[in-house]
Amino acid sequence: MKSFSFDLAASDGRARTGVIQTPRGSIRTPAFMPVGTAATVKAMFPESVRQTGADILLGNTYHLMLRPTAERIYNLGGLHEFMNWSGPILTDSGGFQVMSLSGLRKLTEHGVTFKSHIDGSKHELTPERSMEVQRLLGSDIVMCFDECPALPSDYDKIAKSMELSMRWAERSRTAFGDRPGYALFGIQQGGLEKDLRRQSAEVLCQIGFEGYAVGGLAVGEGQEAMFGCLDYAAEQLPKDKPRYLMGVGKPDDMVGAVARGIDMMDCVLPSRSGRTGQVFTRSGVLNIKNARHADDPRPLDENCSCPACNSYSRAYLHHVFRSQEILSSMLLTWHNLQYYQDIMTSMREAIMKGVFEAWQSEFYTSRIQGDIEPL
Repeated sequence: MKSFSFDLAASDGRARTGVIQTPRGSIRTPAFMPVGTAATVKAMFPESVRQTGADILLGNTYHLMLRPTAERIYNLGGLHEFMNWSGPILTDSGGFQVMSLSGLRKLTEHGVTFKSHIDGSKHELTPERSMEVQRLLGSDIVMCFDECPALPSDYDKIAKSMELSMRWAERSRTAFGDRPGYALFGIQQGGLEKDLRRQSAEVLCQIGFEGYAVGGLAVGEGQEAMFGCLDYAAEQLPKDKPRYLMGVGKPDDMVGAVARGIDMMDCVLPSRSGRTGQVFTRSGVLNIKNARHADDPRPLDENCSCPACNSYSRAYLHHVFRSQEILSSMLLTWHNLQYYQDIMTSMREAIMKGVFEAWQSEFYTSRIQGDIEPL
C-alpha cells in the first residue's frame, strides 16, 4: 500500500501549497473539506461534490457510531463504499460533539459517557473506542480523541483540559497502532493561551503524528482572537506535516488562516447556508429570499461555473427557495461549495506564483466594496 506523505511545493510568506499523498488519492493544499456528517454532504451527490474540486470529505464519528453504527458500515464495505466516495475521507474523533452535549455527558480520565441525542441510549467514547470506530469506518485520516472546551474560559480550566487531551492523544496513538497508508493527526489545544499551545505542541511532537490540527478555535472567540492565536499556534507545529484548522469557516476566515500557515480546513457553513438561502459570491454575500431578487435575470455569480450560475437566474432561485422546493437546497449548496473550492484553487495558484499577499488584499477589498445583504 502507498504511504501517507505531505510534499510542500511552495511557500509565500507563511502561506503554503503542496500535496498530501494517500493511497486513495492526492489532496491539494490549501484544501477545504466539505462536511458529510451522516455519510452525505447534504443536498449533494458525491460526484457533484467531486465536480466542485473537492479532493477529500469529512465524516463524523459521533453521528455515524450512533446511526447506522460503525459496525454496520464496516460490514457493508466501509464508509467509502457505503457513501459512494472513492477519495480520501477524514473523520473527526467525536470529541467536539460529545462535549457539546452538556448535561447529557459525564467526563472522566477514562473517557466520556453520554446519552444519544437520537434515542437517549447510553454510550461511552474513549480514545480507544474512537480509534476503533474510525478504523471500522475505514477513515484515511483519523483524528485523536480530545476535549474541546468552550471559549472564553479561565486559564486553569483550559490547562487541565489541554493536559487531559494530551494524555488522550498518547492513548489514541497507541490504540491506532501501525497502519501503513493511514494517518493519525494530533490535535493542539490550549485555548487562546500561547504557553499552553506551546506545551500542547511539544507533547504532540514527542508522541509523533502524520499531521497536526489546531483545535479549540471557532468556538465563540471571534475572528480577531482566532487570528491572534493562529499567529503563533500554527508555527508551533512541524513545518513538514499538514496543519489542519478544525471547523473553519467563513471565506475570509479561511484566507486569513492560510496566510498564517494552515493547510486544511472544514466547515458546515457552505452547505448549511445554501439550505437557508445565504449565497457566497465574489462580490459579497446575498440572501436569495430577499424581494430584490424576484425579477433579477442575472446569475448569482457571473464568474462561477456551477449549474446554479450557468443555467438559472437569481429570479428563479428566489422562486424555488420561497416555494421551499428541494431544488433550491441542491443548487445553492452546489454554488457555495463551488465558491469555496474556487477560493482554494485561487490561493494555491497565488502561492505558487509568489503573489499571495496581493491576491489576499484584492480578495478582502472586493468583499468590503461588495454587496452584503442582511439575512
